Amino acid sequence: MKVLVTGANGFLGSHVVRALLEAKYEVKAFILNGTSENNLKGLSYESYHGNLLQYEDIENALDSCDCLIHTAAITDVSPARNHISWTINYDLVKLLTKAVKKKSIQKYIHVGTANSFGFGTLEQPGTEESEFNCGKYKLDYIDSKKAAQDYLLDEVKNNKLPVVILNPTFMIGELDSKPGSGEMIISVIQKKVPGYSAGGRCFAAVKDVAKACVSALKNGRTGECYITGGVNLCYKDFFHLVAKTANVTPPKLRVSKFLAITMAGILKCVSWITRKPPKLNLAMAKISSDGHYYSSQKAMDELEYKLTDLSQALQEAIRWYQANGYLLNTNESETDHS
Repeated sequence: MKVLVTGANGFLGSHVVRALLEAKYEVKAFILNGTSENNLKGLSYESYHGNLLQYEDIENALDSCDCLIHTAAITDVSPARNHISWTINYDLVKLLTKAVKKKSIQKYIHVGTANSFGFGTLEQPGTEESEFNCGKYKLDYIDSKKAAQDYLLDEVKNNKLPVVILNPTFMIGELDSKPGSGEMIISVIQKKVPGYSAGGRCFAAVKDVAKACVSALKNGRTGECYITGGVNLCYKDFFHLVAKTANVTPPKLRVSKFLAITMAGILKCVSWITRKPPKLNLAMAKISSDGHYYSSQKAMDELEYKLTDLSQALQEAIRWYQANGYLLNTNESETDHS
């Protein structure tokens, strides 16, 4: 069975390719024209170079394929309003859906986001039944992913689209070449994070999410969504874990929601002067003050989703950052991580 993977040279996509090959699938990797395949070096796969926004390229790439795993996305949250998010995260999904139906693809695994469901507390984390509550942030990334999910579920209902949706949380691991999620980890190690906010997240090992994508080809139920998360931690505890793993001192200042929003306002003014995007915008400040906690129980029950120890995932990520030049001269010999 041959599977087309979009975003195959990206963070999650490159892990999906590895998981597919390990499970003995044939892989066709959709590679955006002009982008590097370094994340796939040494792997045995068929490559297709093209542009996902060109419908003809999608059709050609799907030739001879039985299934599709769509990982390509725009995950940027700065600027908060960004029409490119809608082009890639929503308009592209409609093109893929058209091609999937025309090519009679057996299974379409779509990678969304856990933010398409309501987050909960540490005691009662959000599930696939939790009502969406992230629209308040006014982020095109979140809004476009939610709109794409709603569109796909409507296609299941009305046109029997064979889609299964995976909803990852904050992913950690090696091969994060952008870096994306790893930017926060690197910033903590390099002491560029002034403090920790009141909120938190659900942290997942990227290789676990990749294996769930592959499992969904056989075990995922059409029209169902599966949150693929991991460990729920407040930012203070997560930053301490990062610091302990990297042998550096964690940030000790607690940043209130008011202070975070004030900082975002100041940085916005600075960005007008410097013409450079701010490191923190209003939406990011609000998100950092909320606890985005989720349960992965449904994925565990139906997709055989297993969780890698978060310390191990961090170790793998940090080793990769160091080996690839993202962490230069950051090692410290410290013992105080309290």
